[in-house]
Order: sequence, then C-alpha cells, then structure tokens
Amino acid sequence: MQLIFLGTSAGRPTRSRNVTSIALSLPEPHCGFWLFDAGEGTQHRMLGSKLKLNKLERIFVTHLHGDHIYGLPGLLSSRSYFEGAGPLTIYGPPGIRSYLEQTFELTGVHLGYELHIVEIAEGEVAADERYLVEAAALEHRLPCFGYRITERPQSGQLNLKRLAELGVPAGPLFGKLKRGEDVTLECGTTISAADVVGQPHPGRVVTILGDTRPCENAVKLACSADLLVHEATFAGGLEEKAAAYGHSTFTQAAEIAKAANAKRLVVTHFSSRYDDEEVAELANGAKAIFERIEPAVEMAEINVPRLPLTNS
Repeated sequence: MQLIFLGTSAGRPTRSRNVTSIALSLPEPHCGFWLFDAGEGTQHRMLGSKLKLNKLERIFVTHLHGDHIYGLPGLLSSRSYFEGAGPLTIYGPPGIRSYLEQTFELTGVHLGYELHIVEIAEGEVAADERYLVEAAALEHRLPCFGYRITERPQSGQLNLKRLAELGVPAGPLFGKLKRGEDVTLECGTTISAADVVGQPHPGRVVTILGDTRPCENAVKLACSADLLVHEATFAGGLEEKAAAYGHSTFTQAAEIAKAANAKRLVVTHFSSRYDDEEVAELANGAKAIFERIEPAVEMAEINVPRLPLTNS
C-alpha cells in the first residue's frame, strides 16, 4: 500500500502546493488505486505521477468544500478517454450526487463508463474480500467524514516441501488448504491446513481524515492505525483561530495521533501562510508530543509496509 499526496494546501493552491487530494495505491492483485478528495487541478497533478485514470476504482469524498471537490467533474469526464476504464464508485456526504448530476447535466457531459454515487452515513461504507472501509463524522463547518481503511488478514504461505512429502497433488486442494480448510486425499489421509500453511499476515490500517477540529471520532478512526493522515492547517498556538474555522493545528494533530496510539502520522492541508520550510519546522516542533510525525510533501510517495508475521 502506498499513499501519493497530489495536493497538500488548505483552501487555495500556492506556487508549490495544490489543494487536497490523496491517492491510495493498492498492492497485487488489485494494482489499482483509490482517491480521497479531488480538489481543483487533481487530474493535472496525476499527469506527473504513475497513476492512470483507468486504474481508478473508488473515490472517497470527505466533504463538499470546493478545495476538496472542484476537481471531480473534470477528472470524471477525462476518465472516459482512457481505454479500459471500468465502473467507478464515488462515496461522499449527502449532496455529492446532486452536485455531480447537475454539473454533468448543465455541461452536457456523457461518461463512457458506469458511475455509481453513494451518499454515506457513519459506519461501514465499502467492503470486499480484501478491504473494509468505515466512516465517522468529524467536526467541521460542513458535514465532513473521516475514513478508516482496514486490510483484511492474508493467509500464510503454503509449505510446498511438506505438501510434497505428504503426497498432496498441486491443484484445487492447495487452494482449500490456503483458505484454512482441511482436505482428505484419495487414500483417506486427512491433511490439516494448520500443518502446511504458515502464519497469516496481519492487515494494515490507514486512516485518512477530512477537515476537522480535534474530536473523539478522529481518535476512534485512528485507533492503532499503521498510518494516520490528519490535517494541520495552523501552527500550534493558533488553536482558537483553528477552532473558529473548523480546523486543527500541528500540535492538535500530534495529540490525536498520541491519543489514538497510531504508529505514524502524516500531516497535510497547510495554510498558504506557511512555506515548505516553515511547515517542516512546525512538524518538527510537534515531535515532542508525537515522535513519528512528518509533513506531507507534494507528489511524495508514502509506503505503508506490510506488518511482520504474528507469533503463535
């Protein structure tokens, strides 16, 4: 799993930072990616990355402020020009359907693929055999959500040497054993999956929050996350100003990560008043609260490595 920050600026773009968008690249066998928010210019940023719109599978919108959604209509329209662009699902707060459908109607857009729009509430948002996505409401000036992406545990590796010793033929029986099912050979011998399958790989958890004041749901969504992405619009000491606009400071983001026992914190959504050097200094100053804090860098790729095997 890998995050790519396509935009890290709050409110409006700057010369060095675009407005909010984060891509989550998925490992094999998916090899696709999901997008979290799409501020104006997101598709332009993608042109300078390895991301291709025909590999985009899902878009999760945190809220309907323009710096998080104004890039959606153009991006969705351009996706029609990519060969192999399959169905796409957009998840977002109530109003996202009306925004997109009216935009398409007024501008005469006809998409060349199937688009599904899901207006979400708190709880489970999406699920498949590999991932679970949950949402909870945050505290902002508009209805806003944060997302918790949980990778399901992956089964361990087959012990091919032991399988050969036991006389298990390659084929469907391998699949059953890998799924944890015991099998019986033609000779009547029963093979226990626990004897020939290694330890499972625990899944990873990535939490991506929208704009928010510090709140209880931010801590819940980020609980023990391998990576937390939290906004840090203002410098520590400007908590009153941050609260008035529904935002957080670098200090508050670090406090949320600490309270949630997150393993790593990447802050983003920086006010245009701060240049890149000042952003780095502010993040460094928050390390007294949470050591593993780092500022998102425009177009930077953040790897979320697979956890080591659990002991049994």
